[in-house]
Order: sequence, then C-alpha cells, then structure tokens
Amino acid sequence: MFDHTVLNLDADAEISTIAESIRTSITRHSRRRGAVVGVSGDIDSAVCAALCVRALGPDRVFVLFMPEEDSSDDSLRLGQQLAETLGVQSAVEEISDMLRAARCYERQQEAIRTVFPDYGPDWKSKLTIPSLLDGDRLNVSRIVVEDPAGEVRSARLSAKAYLQMVAATNFKQRIRTMIEYYHADALNYAVCGTPNRLEYDQGFFVKGGDGLADFKPIAHLYKTQVFALAGALGVPQEIRDRTPTTDTFSMPQTQEEFYFALPYPKMDLCLFAHNGGIPAEEVAPVVDLTIEQVQRVFADIESKRRGTRPLHLAAQLVRPVPEVGGSAGLAGDI
Repeated sequence: MFDHTVLNLDADAEISTIAESIRTSITRHSRRRGAVVGVSGDIDSAVCAALCVRALGPDRVFVLFMPEEDSSDDSLRLGQQLAETLGVQSAVEEISDMLRAARCYERQQEAIRTVFPDYGPDWKSKLTIPSLLDGDRLNVSRIVVEDPAGEVRSARLSAKAYLQMVAATNFKQRIRTMIEYYHADALNYAVCGTPNRLEYDQGFFVKGGDGLADFKPIAHLYKTQVFALAGALGVPQEIRDRTPTTDTFSMPQTQEEFYFALPYPKMDLCLFAHNGGIPAEEVAPVVDLTIEQVQRVFADIESKRRGTRPLHLAAQLVRPVPEVGGSAGLAGDI
C-alpha cells in the first residue's frame, strides 16, 4: 500500500550503515585521513557533517562556510551553530572577491539588463519556473527583479541571456568546490558531497561544482529521510525548521520555485512512486493532487532526467583505458 509511511526508515540503523560506508570510502578508497564538508546552514550539509563526525570523530572533520554577497546572513550563523554543536574545526572563506574577479556578478547583470536595462548593483533578483500544477508547462525560467524602491517585476529571458545567467551563477558552486579541495589537499582529507536523492536524481547540481566530491553519503536518501536522520543526529532544531532554499540569488528563493515541481515532501513521494511504477491514480490522494497533476510531475521527472544526464557522465574517452592505480602504491597512504 502506498502512503506517507513508505519513506519511513530506522534512523539509527541507517546512520550506522552510512558511517561505516564513510569510513570505508575515506580510508580504503580515497586513502585520506578525514573529511571536509562545505556547510551552508541547510539540512543536507548539516546532516552530512554530522554523519562524518559520527563516522570519524570531530577531530577528523573540517567544515567550511563560504558566503558571498548574495548569501543569507542566516546561512553563516546557522552553519557556525552547527560547527559548535558538533565540536569540529571550521573556517570562513568569503568568496565575493573571487566572484568579482571572475566577473560573476557583472555577467549576471549583463544578462538581466537584456530585459531590465536599468538593473544595477542595488537591485535584487532570482530565477523562477512556472507552476507545474496549473497546466502543462514549458520549463522556461523567468527573471524576477526588485528595484531599490521595492517594486517587483518579472520577465522571460531569451535563451542566450538565460544561459549566461546560469553560467555566471555556476561560478559560485565551482569556486566553493575549489576551496573545499584546497583544504582537503592541505589536510589530506576527502571532500564530502551533500546532494540528497531528489537533487542527485533530478540533476540539481553543478558539474565541477557541488556535483564534484569524493563521496556522497546521502545521495540514496529522499529529503524526507534526511530530515529524519537530522533528528537522530542532534542537528540543531533551527536548521531542521528552516525552509529549504537555494541561497544562490539576492532575493529569497525556495528550491520549489527555482527547480522542483512541488514542495519536497510531495516531490519525494512522487519520485518514490515513479521509481516503483506506482500509478498516478494511487498516488494522487496521498499527495493531495489530481491524477492529471501527478502525471505531469512524473513527466517532469523524466524530462529532468533526460535534460541533466550529461551532468552524471564521466569524461568520454576515444578508447577504454585500463583502470590504473590499484589498491597499493597510491599517494596519500595513511
């Protein structure tokens, strides 16, 4: 029977399984001494940091806070609260100057000015997608802006401007990953990736950015299950109560309005049902949607899988190359 309990799990048993996997990944596969985790104040990175502490102990976990000028003040505050709770070492790496050097903000503004010519540094913005529930949609993003007087407007970007906006914004994730690997190399640690199953399945990550890591301990868990682990791991309540956000643009933005079709509790259930071949007729009353709406969500899941498949691909070779670097003689022996 399909209902809300399908995502229930034994949190303590799952934590033990993941902790053992982390130890194996770091010591046997990566052959490193500990883990670096980029923490943003959200539930996923908080749970990953707590899992690493459970697996390795606080002395072998290093967390990073990497705010920039568009980041919410809550992100750094909550991340530091988590580090204090876990008893781990941490560092703040402010990345705004690096983003300016890469012309991230300038390139974003250039794209936005194609539809809002007056857009400047004192304005705010975010990208949104249309609702999936009101009818069949094209996955066409709109730019929403707020001028210094507080007036909010929106418009559709051209394909060229949209791609430039996304490409410029992706600097943020890629620079953060670069900094994570700096600290990982300096400490002889491995980098922990933080995507949950919904994000991993649906390609909600940046290739070479937050999609790049040495191990990803919660990629098999639905976000609902990540929240369940957070309680068992003692993640601070304020982080557990926070609405999931991208924390990428200068205007507040939920993951739902930026990328996903539904709030995560319903999206998790729809993804579980679609993966299990459960018909929309059975899913609809559980998630409080019509059958047609559930069918649209299923179609959107497949569309995102097709569209983001290249993000999951390794670099393509002309001919297969035999695997090198077996279990012995690797750099980074402990």
